[in-house]
Amino acid sequence: MPRIAAFGEVMMRLQVPGYETLVQSSRLEYSFSGTGVNVTAALARYGHNGAIITTLPETPLGDAAVAYLRKLGIDTTLVSRGGQHLGMYFLENGFGVRPGRVTYTDRLGSSFNTAAAGNYDMAALASRVDVLHLCGITLAMNEEVRKQMKRLAAEVKSAGGKVVFDCNYRPSLWGADGYTLARPHYEELLQLADTVMMNEQDAQFILGIGKGEYDRITQLKHAIPEVVKRFGIGTAAGTHREINDNNTHSLTGYIYHQGRFEFSRKLAFPVFDRIGAGDAFASAVIHGELQKYPPQQTVNMAAAAAMLAHTIVGDTALFTEGEVLRALSEHTLDVER
Repeated sequence: MPRIAAFGEVMMRLQVPGYETLVQSSRLEYSFSGTGVNVTAALARYGHNGAIITTLPETPLGDAAVAYLRKLGIDTTLVSRGGQHLGMYFLENGFGVRPGRVTYTDRLGSSFNTAAAGNYDMAALASRVDVLHLCGITLAMNEEVRKQMKRLAAEVKSAGGKVVFDCNYRPSLWGADGYTLARPHYEELLQLADTVMMNEQDAQFILGIGKGEYDRITQLKHAIPEVVKRFGIGTAAGTHREINDNNTHSLTGYIYHQGRFEFSRKLAFPVFDRIGAGDAFASAVIHGELQKYPPQQTVNMAAAAAMLAHTIVGDTALFTEGEVLRALSEHTLDVER
């Protein structure tokens, strides 16, 4: 069985219960998450060996994080221990016209983001990884982490493995002139990537590809083939989201593979918890490619997985393939008995 590993930070999620704000509430509920956690946990649920490559503090918080990862079915044998701090974020749920809000703390001082270059034996890690998942959120952290990502990706490619890169650009993490700062780092990782999660806005604003006054789908059809050709990418995939007047969301997925676009149908749904939906989409794309499903089947499944991720509490969507495929049904299901 191929081993899929994600390199990235494990964070503590501190959530205000219900729809209260931080100012109102005096309670918090905690869990552990991060893009790599979400992706590898979902893939473990699909039946794969999902592992995470990270550094956690040698503290009770670090112990709690490891225990939580194991509960999710994630292989923790590639986790390093060191340092004293864990990155955290506070989540306030939105309601109606009030959007949800994420407030980060302690990120740059976390064990993962301060780990030295020698903390990881990149060649040894690469020999144990068939598919490596990397994320643009991790890329935004600091120069040392960026070097580690690129080195690990190069080692995995050299060892015959595949690299998946999710662009996941976050303006708040890159700061002023963020696109200019991010572009060379994105270009380096895109050169190493076999599968990429991105949309036309990533292509336009990060890479300067596909500018034009078109609707989003037309922009996508202009930009993505150029990105794929320029960087030698095998598969590109992503989503378009719309927020409807009744506060439901609509989502359409796409895959571009071997010169062809495939689109899922537009799925409309209410939102319970939005965080992690993109990771659910990416996980299903990776699963579909590993299973060698036709691209249309893969994108349909990925869009349904993203839709389902909006229906659960927490960042990490844990669904079987059967549950995801059932969500594609036109029927509204009653309670299963």
